This record gives sequence, structure tokens and C-alpha cells, in this order.
Amino acid sequence: MSHLDDRRVDRRTFLKAAGAAALFVPARRAAALGRLLAPQAAIPATLYNGIRLAQPWPPVHHGLTPAPVTPPYLIDRPAVVPIDVGRQLFVDDFLVEETSLTRSFHRAAYYPNNPVLWPTTKWENYDEYAERTKTRPNPAAMPFSDGVFYEPNERTFKMWYMGGYGQNTCYATSRDGIAWDKPALDVVAGTNIVARGGRDSSTVWLDLTERDRTRRYKMARWNDHYMELLASGDGIHWRAMGRTGLTGDRTTFFYNPFRGVWVYSLRGESTFGESGRYRRYWETPDLFANVAWRKDEPVLWAGADNADPRRPEFNVPSELYNLDCVAYESVLLGLFTIFRGERTEREKPNDVCVGFSRDGFHWDRPDRSAFLPVSEHVGSWNWANVQSAGGCCLIVGDELRFYVSGRRGVPGTNDPGVCSTGLATLRRDGFVSMDAMDAMNNDGEPRVRRVAPATAPGTLTTRPIRFSGRHLFVNVDAAAGELRVEVLDREGRTIAPFSAAECSPVRANSTRVPMTWSAAADLARLAGEIVRFRFHLTRGRLYAFWVSPSVDGASRGYVAAGGPGFSGIVDDGRAGRR
Repeated sequence: MSHLDDRRVDRRTFLKAAGAAALFVPARRAAALGRLLAPQAAIPATLYNGIRLAQPWPPVHHGLTPAPVTPPYLIDRPAVVPIDVGRQLFVDDFLVEETSLTRSFHRAAYYPNNPVLWPTTKWENYDEYAERTKTRPNPAAMPFSDGVFYEPNERTFKMWYMGGYGQNTCYATSRDGIAWDKPALDVVAGTNIVARGGRDSSTVWLDLTERDRTRRYKMARWNDHYMELLASGDGIHWRAMGRTGLTGDRTTFFYNPFRGVWVYSLRGESTFGESGRYRRYWETPDLFANVAWRKDEPVLWAGADNADPRRPEFNVPSELYNLDCVAYESVLLGLFTIFRGERTEREKPNDVCVGFSRDGFHWDRPDRSAFLPVSEHVGSWNWANVQSAGGCCLIVGDELRFYVSGRRGVPGTNDPGVCSTGLATLRRDGFVSMDAMDAMNNDGEPRVRRVAPATAPGTLTTRPIRFSGRHLFVNVDAAAGELRVEVLDREGRTIAPFSAAECSPVRANSTRVPMTWSAAADLARLAGEIVRFRFHLTRGRLYAFWVSPSVDGASRGYVAAGGPGFSGIVDDGRAGRR
């Protein structure tokens, strides 16, 4: 364990006891759970994507299984999938009827000049524990979740982060997301501290849907077994809004706009045989209300399982250390921080994996390799530990940006060393691609699997879908090949004139390119009908498709933590694009 954990033995002892008590949800708590959830809005029977929610919601689980569990919506898929919300990603088989393409998983690439933010000030270099014990200090300027968002009104990137190891919450701004400024503020005169005092995990969220501008920024930070809740109109000056029920220290929260609820991602820990971290779940339509849960009332949510690889030098079961989430296009994106063990000679090398949910609760994690890995090179800024930031990612042009904490570590000890902030990027929608069999797969990424056989090579046929838009767009890399699309009816017959032969082939690499047919201006006459798309791809990769109401390709999907060109939380086409 790190020295941050060492100095809080009482907290760790408490969590073990609380986690053991909370591993099972007794039947008598079901009524209490319903009572506490009663003030919420009625749970819709069917979601935006055709998925029907189980009742009660959230589901009450009585234990976590060691084997991966397939989400129920992938076992019993909707007969027809509405696709009006967001870009449609191929992260699972939810949309796929049959295909001869292969699925490839892609990891984010670290920015070559990392870190982008590092400790430079007196307060960032302060380590209370080290000073008290006369040991080596661990300077820190890193998000421990916290948050990184784009503020569209000010056209500014904003970051909240831990300034000083286990110390204050600080604030930084940037015009490009690369070079960050630490403004001198008046909360603690002459510093960029916005929330003073000792702290552990914290989350900050820019809520662009909030009508009360004094609550536009929301914060929940862990202190003394609870989450302290705060609100702000500017992200700098904060006022207290109460506190939650009991919870573990690495607790975070996020907003699920698909259902209009705030979700607390609560740390749980069991002590049956071996200690293991997992997550519990609590949702509420108001982040600051209906949060006085008792310790055993939030339901079991997610954990690591035996498909999560072990580090060979530790050879211990993996644990779910944290789960940060955000709505991205048509899915909920989850960044799973995985704990894989620790020794006294190296601070725990946590890394971040990716998962996806279409109902906001159940997770599909088809690729268990590290999406945001630790470095295996001693002296690297992220040799010891990597964890995600609140908001998860931003959209900047054709790429996604992920900000992460990185700990340099101190070889021969389990100290975190210098803690800084790094950046990683990924092609927009680039988590997964469906590849033609002759696509270049020699890029060093072996994470490819066959989906299902099809009668025609290089094709993917969707399940029945319905849309209200009129312009079909794709995210594709077919610069060395081509992509064509045909539209089929429910029985699989081509709908004239939307045939592959009449489709104008796309021979380009673009994250947003329209598909057109020579004898039809658009898909308007098919709006509201049940159809299928069949993609014909040679030497290329298909990342996403969507039907937009506008010629500019606005997806009407969610844009994670925002980015230049978006005026709100949805890609609605009303803001100018870079």
C-alpha cells in the first residue's frame, strides 16, 4: 500500500468491515431500497435504444461472480433498435446481425510530451505526511478523478486536480488543452486552490443542463467516510450542500443523461478470504438530494473478474479500484481502474481498461488489456500508477482526449513519487473498428476476434433499425479501399434505389463522411420505417455510422466532457465546428 493508505489505517479497517457487511443485500433491505428510490421519476419501461429495463431498477444483486457476465440486452436484444441518439458504435454485437468483418480493439496513445501538468508551486510540493514523519515528500498535481471539462461559453478547458499529495483541490485552465495555466485566485490568496484541506478522491462535474447557475459546477469529495457535497457558479467559489451516507474513500459520481440521473460509483470492499475492491451503485435525479443511504442499501454494481489478467510478478486476483463513467454518443463509457497487486518495491501499478453499457448499469468489457497502461520503464511519469479523470474524455476535432493521473514512483519503495497529469488520444469513435479481412492488421494490435460468418465477404448487416433522420454518415478508414452501403427491408431485400451499386463509394479516411446514392437525395422517405443497413467494405476499417437530420452530420449523441464546437452536452449541430 502507499503511504497515503498507511496514514489512514483506521479508514481501511473501517472499509473492510463495512465492505464485508455490504457484500450481500438482505431481502429486508429491498423495501428500504424502494422507499429511498421512491422520490425519483418513474423508471421508463423502454430506453432510447429499445432496451427494456428490468424491475426493480436498479437490479438488486446478491453477489458478484468470478466469471464475466453478458449484459441481458445482448442476450435478449430488442426486435428493432432506434438509432436516433448518437453515433452507433460497434463495441459489441447489439447492432450486428451478421458479418464477415473482424472486430479490432484500439488503445489510446500517450501524448509524446507528457506530462502536461506537473507540480510547480509550494502547495503542490507540500506533503503533510512526509513533513510529519520526516520522510521523502511526494509532490502532486494530478486528478484523482476530479474533472476535466470544456466550458463552451468561455471557450476554455478547465481542470480540477489534487494539488499536494492528499491535500487541496486546485484549478487550472487552458485554451488548447495542452498548455495549462494555474491562475492566482482569491479563495486562498495568490494560489489556484479552490477547496482547501486534506482530501482523498473527489469528482467535479460541469453541469450544462443545470438551470440554477449557482449549481452549474458540482463537487463531491471524500472526507471521514462520507462524500462532502458542494456547488458553485464558477467552479472556483464553492458552498456546502450537505453530505452523503457512508462510503469508501475512492468514491466518485457521474451524470447519466440517457435517463436523467446522477450516479454515485461507490467503493466497496470485501474481506472474505482475500480483500477485494468492487463498486456499488446509487442513483438520484438530484446529486444533492436523496443521498442519505445506509451503508448496505446501495446495490452491488461491478467488479473485476477472472477475465482480468494478473500481473505475473504479483499473481493476485485483479480488483476494481475505481469506475469513472460518461455518456459518449449512444453508449455509456466506463473507465475501469484495475488494481493488479502491489509490493513494497513499487507503488501499485494500477491501469485503466475500458467498458461499455447500453442500459447504464450492466457492462460489456470485451477487451481486458490496458486502454491507458502504466509504463514499464523506470523513471517514466506513469511508471507507478495511472487513473482516469472525471468526465473521462473530451472531443477535440477528430480525436478523443483522455486526461489521467500518473505517478512516477520511487524504485525500491511503494511511495508514489512525483504525481502529475498526462494526456492520451484516440481517434473519435476509435475504441473498436470492424475490419475487412484484407485490412492492414499488422499494426502491433493483436486484439482482434472474428464475430460471425456471413455469406458475402467484407460485409456487415445490421439488425432491424429505425431512424427519423435523413443523412447517413460513417466514420471509416477506407483510404486504401472503399465502402458502399445498401439499405434492406425487414426481409433482407434491397430497397431501390438504395443499392450498393447505386451507392457512391467512399475512398477516404474520415471521422464524418456522408454516404449518398445516385438516384436519391437522402434517406428521408425511409424515416420511421424498419430497415437494415448492409455495409460493403474492402481494405478498410468501419468505426461508426449514424443517420443525421442535418447535412453537417450532427449525431444528436452525447459529447462526454465536451470540446470545441459543442455548445452543450449533445452534438446538435448548432455550434460552429473547428
